[in-house]
Amino acid sequence: MLAGSPIRLRSYARRVARIALLSPDLLFGSKVEGALAVAGHEVNRFATAERLRVAAQFHDLVIFDLTAEEIDGPDLLHTLREHGEIGDVPTLGYYSHVDAEMRARALDAGFTRVVPRSRMARETVAVVEGLLQ
Repeated sequence: MLAGSPIRLRSYARRVARIALLSPDLLFGSKVEGALAVAGHEVNRFATAERLRVAAQFHDLVIFDLTAEEIDGPDLLHTLREHGEIGDVPTLGYYSHVDAEMRARALDAGFTRVVPRSRMARETVAVVEGLLQ
């Protein structure tokens, strides 16, 4: 380049999002939380449905662990929508790949996207950022 020529830099700026993660599973929840934090997102992890209910609408995305035995994710989403506690916030649920019934229930409940837990483990940031665009 000649002296004084403008240098063009590509912009790799990502949209920083506030993400709510409902995951009582400390190990896997921490993995998801960590991957998203490294990508620059603000993640608030909730272990119970009650704690999520008051905060869901203040986030750009809500992620549900559909493998959690103590939380019925599809029923919770239905209740949140019914009471206006989540607005039009997009939702992502991850489920055990062998649990076809949970996948079907989640889709029926209106989740924006539902993916197997194994895919969530491999592609956390890509899946989430696909929903944030």
